[in-house]
Amino acid sequence: MVDAHRFLAEFGDPAERTCTVVTAELDWESGEGLLGIDKPAVWDAAYERGERHLGTAVIGLAFNCPLEEASPRIVRAMRLPDVAQRGFAYTAAGTAARLNGELTPELYAALRAAGPGRGSIAVNAVDDAMTFVPFRQLPLWLKGWKIASCVLDKLETWRLEASYALTDAREALRRRRSRR
Repeated sequence: MVDAHRFLAEFGDPAERTCTVVTAELDWESGEGLLGIDKPAVWDAAYERGERHLGTAVIGLAFNCPLEEASPRIVRAMRLPDVAQRGFAYTAAGTAARLNGELTPELYAALRAAGPGRGSIAVNAVDDAMTFVPFRQLPLWLKGWKIASCVLDKLETWRLEASYALTDAREALRRRRSRR
């Protein structure tokens, strides 16, 4: 498990991060340089033009802009028609949770709509929110999912431990019988 305080110390305090001017050339066709995007207006213009790699670019916004500016674009990217780019939008939501230690109500609503289950496209973003956002700040539905997830993980651990114990006992009996 990643230590949230160490992670935030490495990437800086979210309150100190502000949008700066894009210095690198952005290539919307190949996706090159899009992780460095730091102007929401550039992303908005690309969205209006229907550019490719919007999900990749929204990860850049999550890294380089304050949560309040990146959040509406992340939510919009979660509705992109390309499944891969939608997946990157959920990665951006998880990144925002890691860097800021919080999410906006709109992001929580989008994660809830995608579903927190293990088969959901949002599973990693939900896990990041449960890990990096303090429990007391989580919405009620996510608190419930965190508790249920912990219980399910513990049950799976016990099941695996019992399975391994049975396998070890079976192997011990097999070795004992083969010595006779």
